[in-house]
Amino acid sequence: MKVLIADRTHEVLPQRLREAGIEVSVEPDHDYESLVQASQGFEGLVVRSKVNIDSAFIDRVPSLRCIGRVGAGMETIDVNYAEAHGVRCLNSPEGNRDAVGEHAVGLLLALLNNIARADAEVRRGLWQREANRGYELGPLTVGIIGYGNMGQAFAKRLSGFGCRVIYYDKYLDNLEKLVDLERVSLETLQREADVVSFHVPLTEETHHYLDAAFIEVMAKPFYLLNTSRGAVVDTGALVAGLESGKVRGAALDVLEYENMQADGLGDVPECVHYLQRSPRTVLTPHVAGWTVESKYKLAAVLADKMIEVLK
Repeated sequence: MKVLIADRTHEVLPQRLREAGIEVSVEPDHDYESLVQASQGFEGLVVRSKVNIDSAFIDRVPSLRCIGRVGAGMETIDVNYAEAHGVRCLNSPEGNRDAVGEHAVGLLLALLNNIARADAEVRRGLWQREANRGYELGPLTVGIIGYGNMGQAFAKRLSGFGCRVIYYDKYLDNLEKLVDLERVSLETLQREADVVSFHVPLTEETHHYLDAAFIEVMAKPFYLLNTSRGAVVDTGALVAGLESGKVRGAALDVLEYENMQADGLGDVPECVHYLQRSPRTVLTPHVAGWTVESKYKLAAVLADKMIEVLK
């Protein structure tokens, strides 16, 4: 068995594979065409989000038995086509769910207590206490959309704050529940939530999940969190919601116009500049699952899954 690791990852991944008797080659700097050529004869492939693994790629590498992602998102892999052609697609959300859960709590607390804005003001010599009076989390209802590894890790960490936590997940029956809380319909969540937090994969179904219609249906002005994928949120609709006051604030670890291939923002429309200027937003550069500990765990989890498939 041979595995090509086309990503920069923790050494535990190639180490565990080799200990299982699998030959490993580590070549992280490939574009699409060079990766097709390099993958010939390999049964396993570990890829990063910078290269799209489409149906043509899978057809051109007939030796593949599994494709792995060191992370959770699989939107750059044609999973349905791969699985239909006998290629298992593996990810490792168990490895960074703790990091994402903690980061989401941090974003929410920063938003409710104006921490980022107050920090910037103090650094400029301003001392505005009343303008930065915050809100407590305890009296609020937090609505989680997507109750897989990430959503449940966030819910678990909210348990000590005394707030009510509700969740909606269309596909919950296929998921193992790590922590069982109050499951509600989407309509109930939109009627009762003070905070909406997205923890869903990016698919055709979830693209622009939060749009103008979603915001309009919300019964109360609400805070938004997104640690999933940027395109889950329609940025223009979010800006309109912030301007109208229907969205009280937004904390985003991901942005719709993030360039996954270039690992940055690049040229962005005015709506993104609005978010960058707004005192009611907290923004981080797609680092919710990006901790020292998660780097190890993501790689270790994927190694074990690949060994199970290949051996």
